[in-house]
Amino acid sequence: MTVHNLPSTEHVDVLIVGAGLSGIGVARQLETDRPGTSYIILEARGATGGTWDLFRYPGIRSDSDMHTYGYGFKPWANKKAIAGADAILSYLRETATEYGIDRHIRTNHKVIHASWSSAQALWSVDVERVDTGERKTIHAKWFFSAAGFYHHDEGHTPKLDGIEHFAGPVVHPQHWPEDLDYGGKRVVVIGSGATAVTLLPAMAGKARHVTMLQRTPTYVVSLPSEDIIANTLRKVMPHTWAYALVRRKNIAIARFIWHFCRTRPKAARRLIRFMNKRQLPKGYPVDVHFNPPYNPWDQRLCAVPDGDLFKSIRDGHASVVTDRIKTFTETGIVLESGQTLPADIIVTATGLNIRFFGGIKLTVDGEPVDLHSKVAFKGMMLSGVPNFAFSIGYTNSSWTLKVGLLAEHFCRVLAHMERGGLATCVPELPAADMPTRPLLDFGAGYVQRAIGSLPRQGPGVPWVMSMDYHLDVEILRHGAVDDPCLRFRRAPAAGGTDRVEPRRVVGA
Repeated sequence: MTVHNLPSTEHVDVLIVGAGLSGIGVARQLETDRPGTSYIILEARGATGGTWDLFRYPGIRSDSDMHTYGYGFKPWANKKAIAGADAILSYLRETATEYGIDRHIRTNHKVIHASWSSAQALWSVDVERVDTGERKTIHAKWFFSAAGFYHHDEGHTPKLDGIEHFAGPVVHPQHWPEDLDYGGKRVVVIGSGATAVTLLPAMAGKARHVTMLQRTPTYVVSLPSEDIIANTLRKVMPHTWAYALVRRKNIAIARFIWHFCRTRPKAARRLIRFMNKRQLPKGYPVDVHFNPPYNPWDQRLCAVPDGDLFKSIRDGHASVVTDRIKTFTETGIVLESGQTLPADIIVTATGLNIRFFGGIKLTVDGEPVDLHSKVAFKGMMLSGVPNFAFSIGYTNSSWTLKVGLLAEHFCRVLAHMERGGLATCVPELPAADMPTRPLLDFGAGYVQRAIGSLPRQGPGVPWVMSMDYHLDVEILRHGAVDDPCLRFRRAPAAGGTDRVEPRRVVGA
């Protein structure tokens, strides 16, 4: 990707931060729905692709099917429904090129600070060239954060007493060394989440043995890596038709599974246990290693393509140990049970850290924005922050499904404002004492660790952070743009005085 030079000051309609899955998706929506809107995408890293360019650990892949994780406007043509990072990265970059989005992307450009001026109805965004240290300012009518919520610079590693005694490499998946040779080595992967269950089978074929050491089990379900229906339909009808049908099918299946797990957790637990037991060796202690103390979907289910994790265990190339770490020695890990795990390499697949909006500091008319005091409006704007939008995907389904709807609604907001001659849009709480709760009702460790730094959500629409695709279709795609909780204003008059518009403007 070519790095573009920035003039000392630049003006655009929309400034998007992040050239990953979300940023490219939002840009394509602008290209389609708002072709006259000027925009740029700033990416702090040296390449596009976001998560799929950052993470390089063995076996990295999607944990959702690509017919729903992919964009609704661009069919996924690969026969693999659960795809590896290389295929996903190619898909993203192909999308950016195909729709001319790559011409708007500027890599190695990190946003340091964004300041809103009500007098000017503009964001002033301070940008640093990562490769040169040069600082620039961009003025934008709208600021859209598509930076996700993961801290890309550091993963989460809990305090591990005695880790300094271990003589071998200690690696976090977020910073995987390209030259790490684990062939013929004994590897212990600490963790039980999506990364750990991906690493175990990916490394098992080359390593001498891989052990997944977990403190608490996770629900693990096997999914076919190929969608037979999708691959068959592509042979008998246009790819766009086949993709649309399979996408609807998979959305419905995912919704059913989530609803079943939430409404009948005991039955869901029994079913998952039954499926696990069928794929594990006879007499395997499934209740010790694959029976979590919480209900299905209190945390995200971990998917393994074609049961690869279970196959590695059956073949004797991998094992799971459920215990707590007491300390480390030069050659392994001592557990609280007294067992010692020999290791040549330790991988700390212990989770991620959240950093909302890429850690960008926001101010409104000189006042710093305290994210924890803000409430999300329709899951895409913040109370009291004008002309600011963000994208956060689903935690119970494919991330992209939500992002696509948010991008659609964002473009509808822009169209509504253009028709009304409006310059600013800001959500306002209906009451200062409106009850709120955490933005993400999710038990994952990375969410719980960050609760105190995240925005909040309210008790219901439009202040709820919906995780229901069908509800979001009604709200974001078909629902009205104007809302009693949105305040619109025209451009500042001479002298900096705003002309206030009524809250509701006909014609959305």
